[in-house]
Amino acid sequence: MSASPASTTHLVLIPSYNPGPKVRETVTAARAAWAPVWVVVDGSTDGSANGLREMAAQDPGLRVMVLPENRGKGAAVLAGIEQAAREGFTHALTMDSDGQHPAELIPDFMRASQAAPRAMVLGVPVFGPEAPRIRVLGRKVSNGWANLETLGAGIGDSLYGFRVYPIAPLVRVMRGQRFMRRFDFDPEAAVRLAWAGVPAVNLPAPVRYFTAEEGGVSHFKYLRDNTLLTWMHTRLFLGFVLRLPVLLARRLFI
Repeated sequence: MSASPASTTHLVLIPSYNPGPKVRETVTAARAAWAPVWVVVDGSTDGSANGLREMAAQDPGLRVMVLPENRGKGAAVLAGIEQAAREGFTHALTMDSDGQHPAELIPDFMRASQAAPRAMVLGVPVFGPEAPRIRVLGRKVSNGWANLETLGAGIGDSLYGFRVYPIAPLVRVMRGQRFMRRFDFDPEAAVRLAWAGVPAVNLPAPVRYFTAEEGGVSHFKYLRDNTLLTWMHTRLFLGFVLRLPVLLARRLFI
């Protein structure tokens, strides 16, 4: 458990859907690094909610929210940050529940956020040799589009979900449209926050891909999710064209 007092401004928010056996390890590591930690169970059907509730019953620094049905990562994050905003929190560090993200770097990312509270602190993945090559190459395409759509606003990586968001602008962006609720959440959040004038701070962070034998679980579906990303970037590019005069003015005069 985290030995430091619970923060009243920054929390760790972990959306979780059928995460596999790594979830307990992930949550334990997050709690060792920070308090409070909230887990939003996104309609899981694997029984993980019960185990997480048992953990929370023994740990005042851990809260578990359970959504009645699977709505998608973005929807789970929105449910968490809306509740966090009601309780006075200003920033949320999001991370996956499957063990891929480096919980030991939570304090470093939180300190970066506290030093630049207007900014989003984006993890830039450092891949190990086990990373699927198609995933590594595919994200370069998404990153290229994100930097075009923001006129080079400094998004180091558009897809990596280990990052700290300022809650108020993220809530405004998400309430303003009906997208960003599923796998498209992370890249669209970065682009739309950049459009809203939120600066980016980029920090390197390792990412680990586990095999099924190691307890790894992936909900990524190549055709479905790449189709979703293609539609998302089509929408964002049209939005970029409409915002181009504002983005150019911001680059030239700010």
